Amino acid sequence: MGRAAVFDVDGTLVDTNHLHVTTWWEAFRQAGHRVSMHAIHRSVGLGSEDLIAHLLGRRNRDEIDLLVSAHTALYGTFFDRLPPLKDAGRLLRRLDQDGWNVVLATSAGGRELSALRQAIAADDAIAATASADDVEAGKPSPEPVEHALELAGVPPEAAVFVGDTVWDMQAGTRAGVTCIGLLSGGIPKADLREAGARAIYRDPSHLLAMLADSPLAPDT
Repeated sequence: MGRAAVFDVDGTLVDTNHLHVTTWWEAFRQAGHRVSMHAIHRSVGLGSEDLIAHLLGRRNRDEIDLLVSAHTALYGTFFDRLPPLKDAGRLLRRLDQDGWNVVLATSAGGRELSALRQAIAADDAIAATASADDVEAGKPSPEPVEHALELAGVPPEAAVFVGDTVWDMQAGTRAGVTCIGLLSGGIPKADLREAGARAIYRDPSHLLAMLADSPLAPDT
């Protein structure tokens, strides 16, 4: 039976969470909403519509589309220089070499996903991607992780999900997979643990260094 290493992308493999905070803050400001950066940070990882509903309550379709378009335009100015987290590509290649099916499960899609994959620069190690374009409900729904497992052709007990937000841990737990939390997205260790993280590491580089003693060990 195969096994899958499923990865969130923003804040987990690419250092973009605070870019999202800044660009969402500006999108809200342009639309006349005052939303704290702290509140936005704790909402990063949700799909765009869910993030808006979480922070502003339910809005009409026109306002949602305006906010999403503003964020997309603002965030898009960074597409040519999104910074990968240290050793993100090396980690994915090592797992691929160890026999894991590496699958991305992200709320990003389209040009944004292409820019993120370019930043990681490890397409040779990525077997498949479950993106926002492929599912109806984003995290914390288990659907993105479940779709990733379908793409990899493995059951939940043969998979590990790596993410950096509470929403990631909740989605992975609901999908029945083992969850690893990374602190690189800025969410406290206690929050990740409470949401279901089995193990926690600082960032991809730390996870790579500790791989032999992690849920992603070669002989698991």
